[in-house]
Formats: sequence, structure tokens, C-alpha cells
Amino acid sequence: MKHPATRRKFAAASAAALAALTLSGCAPASGSDDVVTLDFFQFKPEAVGNFEEIIADFEAANPDIDVVQNHVPDADTAIRTLLVKNKTPDVLTLNANGNYGLLAEACVFADLTDMPTTQTVIPAVQDIVQELGSCNGSEINALPFANNASGILYNKDLFEEYGAEVPGTWDELIALADMFKANGVTPFYTTLKDGWTVSPAFVNLAGALQPDGFYDSLRQEETSFSAEYPEAMEKVAKLFSYGQENSPSRDYNAGNAAFANGESAMYLQGSYAIPPIRAANPDVNIGTFPYPATNNPQDTVVVSGVDVGISIGRDTEHPEEARRFVEFMMSPEIVQRYSEAQSTFSPIADSPPNADPALEGLAPYFESGRIIGFIDHQIPPSLPLPAYLQEFILSGNTESFLAKMDNEWDKIAERTITREEARS
Repeated sequence: MKHPATRRKFAAASAAALAALTLSGCAPASGSDDVVTLDFFQFKPEAVGNFEEIIADFEAANPDIDVVQNHVPDADTAIRTLLVKNKTPDVLTLNANGNYGLLAEACVFADLTDMPTTQTVIPAVQDIVQELGSCNGSEINALPFANNASGILYNKDLFEEYGAEVPGTWDELIALADMFKANGVTPFYTTLKDGWTVSPAFVNLAGALQPDGFYDSLRQEETSFSAEYPEAMEKVAKLFSYGQENSPSRDYNAGNAAFANGESAMYLQGSYAIPPIRAANPDVNIGTFPYPATNNPQDTVVVSGVDVGISIGRDTEHPEEARRFVEFMMSPEIVQRYSEAQSTFSPIADSPPNADPALEGLAPYFESGRIIGFIDHQIPPSLPLPAYLQEFILSGNTESFLAKMDNEWDKIAERTITREEARS
């Protein structure tokens, strides 16, 4: 059940957006008997209630449109099933990841380039979406609705108790971990039962340390993981060496609960973990800071992904109504309130900072554009990265991990070339 304060926030935001659209003449004349139904594909279980409220207020301003929210537990599988059945939804929310990029390149989504709201998005955030892929290599096929940020979460109360300061360099981070360990406090709560939970440290350290254009060079067979990733992987392994002994049996949910209850000073997860951590302990005092990958603070960046992107089906029978709904959702008031409710960053330029104090340590990097996308979104889904990362941490064998990455990447590249040759 949603907290009453959250409902009031969304009601206020929706009312503001509703008024703006009504005044602009978007609302139809009353008494219309023709009601269009939009199929709205929505992938986030924790946001079903938020979108229900948005939909209700949109429908109040647009009585000629009925929006039906369809939430699915496995979005990537569900959307592919719908596409096979030629049932592309009218409007979709998807995580902007590698799977989204493949669908965009297949021209599943409409071109949104001419929509007015595209001019309000922070360019660096839209670039993250565009780098994943687009139809014809130039279209805007998704608008960023909410951004997450991957950094290091920390327990402010424990930091204060031990006189710890937020580290600005790699050496300071390691010294901090050593200090907590010496005092009997687990530096990082780690969860190796889920392979993917190694990914946040991987994408931050490898993303910051890799040379510019690494994946373009990799696709051109001009470099390799073995050539460029040894330092990053050694640093990932170093952080995980400070985890608790039962790490192999702990999963993401257990990690959230443990960190919420003060069982570690820090946690290698992103902003998306804040709501479930608070669900376990509403009183936990969370702070954030970016991974300092080097000893030069000027190198520090924040990894940010478009947690929710909004698209329109390319072949929708109701393009005008779909665009009206997307413009409503992308209004600054709606985006901002959603961001506050879900502890995300608004991708709208000139938006006020997220009021969540847990995000204060990451916000300046986001606002100044010192962000990079998730590098694992550049890796094909057929390469089992989470399993390889899990095995890497458990074995500690950097050379073996990098060799597997190179070998699997080469096999995927060969299959791709073969398919392209078959088509020609």
C-alpha cells in the first residue's frame, strides 16, 4: 500500500500537469462518445501504484482516452512474445539497456524526434539512450523518464561514529575499508548468491578506467578485455575482499536487509536499492558517493542509466493519443514527483535536485553531466556476464575471467558476421 504522503505528492503533481495540458487545449471537448483505449506496457512492479495515479489524472484531463496499464514481471521476455504475436503495445516503459537497443535498431518503436518534450531532456542523458541503438541510427526511439545512479551507499551513522569521511580517491577508499575492518565493522556487505550484484562495481570501475571508445574499438577487433580491463578487475576483486564471510549464500534481498540494519558501513549498490533498503528499515540513515576509481578526483564520474524509458509502438493505431499521453508523463511535475517517490533522478533539464538526502553525494555529478552509461549495456545478452563476474569473485582469477570475456565476445562477433553474410 502506498503511503498517503506519496499519494498527495502525486496528486499535486498530476493536478499541475493536468492543468497545464488543459490550458494548452489538449483536453477534448466534453461529451465525446469516442473513447480510444491505449495499451500501456509497464515493467516496474514497485511503480504500479505511481502509474495508476498518473493514468487517473491523465484520463480526467483526456476523457476521450482510456489507458490500460499492463504490468509484467519479466519485461524482456514479455515484450518479445508480444512482438512475435504482432501485438506491440501503444505506449511502453522499458529499462534502457542492451535489449532495448536491439529492439530500437529493429525499428520496433516510433520516432519521437519531433515531440516538444525532447527539447527538455538533459542532452547527456538522452545520449545514454542513443548510444544503445536506434532505428536508422538517428531516430529518438525512447525518452528518459527516470534515471538511476550507481555509486556506493554508506551508513551515515556508522561514518559519524568512527569519524570517517567520504573518500575522494581510490587510496582513501581502501584506507577507509581497512579502518572499518580493523574496528570489527564489515566494510562492504557483499551478495554473491546473485551473480548480477557484482555488476555495479564492475560497471563503475571498468567504465571509469577504460579508454574512450573502448567498445567501438572492441567491435573493430582493435583491442580486447585482456588488454584494457586488468586494473579494473583487480580493483573490483579488492573491494569484494572486504565482504563478510557468508557472502556466497547472501542474495540481493538479504543484502538490502543487512545494510538497512547496520551490518556494514558500505554497500556496493545503486540508487535503485534505496527504496527496498528503507522498506526493511525506514530509519536507516543512507548516504551516497561515487566510486573513486583513481587517485585523481577529476577522473571521478557517476554511472547513470535510464531506469525508465518511454516509447511508442511504431505501428500503433492511435499515434496522436499515444503522444498526448507521453507528453503528459514527461511534464516536469510528473517526472519530478516520480523521481522523489522512487529515489531516482529527473532527466529534465533545470529540474530542482531530488529532495532525497541519500542522493546528495551523487547529485552534483548528475547535474553537471559528469556521467557515463552502464557499460554492461554494450555487452550482448548472450554473453553471460553475471555468471562470469560471480565466478571471477569466487575464484579470484583475473586472467581466466578476461580470457573468457574475449573468447565469448569473439564467438558472438563471428555468429553476427555469419548471419550478415547469409543475408547478403
